[in-house]
Amino acid sequence: MTIRVLVADDYGAIRAGLAMILNDADGIEVIGEAADGGAAIAQAKALNPDVVLMDLRMPGIDGITATRRIVEEGLAQVLVLTTFDLDEDVYNALRAGAAGYLLKSVDAPKLVDAVRVVATGEGVLSPKIARKLISTFASIAPPAPTPAVNLDELTEREREVFDCLGEGLSNAQIAGRLFIAETTVKTHVSKVLGKLGLRSRVQAAIVAQEPT
Repeated sequence: MTIRVLVADDYGAIRAGLAMILNDADGIEVIGEAADGGAAIAQAKALNPDVVLMDLRMPGIDGITATRRIVEEGLAQVLVLTTFDLDEDVYNALRAGAAGYLLKSVDAPKLVDAVRVVATGEGVLSPKIARKLISTFASIAPPAPTPAVNLDELTEREREVFDCLGEGLSNAQIAGRLFIAETTVKTHVSKVLGKLGLRSRVQAAIVAQEPT
């Protein structure tokens, strides 16, 4: 199955270069481009990509906000690709639900591999970012428990989708397992998040893995 990618970056030359790299890779197709966060959200809704390759510093709606919106609505997996490795950017992007965070210094083969990994619902981080997170988490107190949720609010199908989120499955994988359309999966994900009061599918995955 071809991985459909939307590239969001405010520099046209960078978008063109990324599109060239990804289109040359087997099984990957760039289906659209966006020059700002607002366009990225609109294009994600219109084009139904598997992965959005997202820059952070863009005019108008920034990449963090766009990532949060795209993830909350279950539109696609988001892989951040940026020049910046500031702690605040990294943490905000991951809290917004990004499935991966790479720096633009990454070489082409690793970028292609990262897109493939994120498309499966898995996460990926550049080594430098991974070291930052390890250092941070080693020095902080244990996080507060995730909020309690009432799974009785979910229909049988929504519970199945919720369980799939707990396994880290992408929308395409959930659709294949449950024999439903990806657009239907996105609708169910949105309803699950709303009923359980969760902000993103990442948080839903964490809650789904906790003992009931």
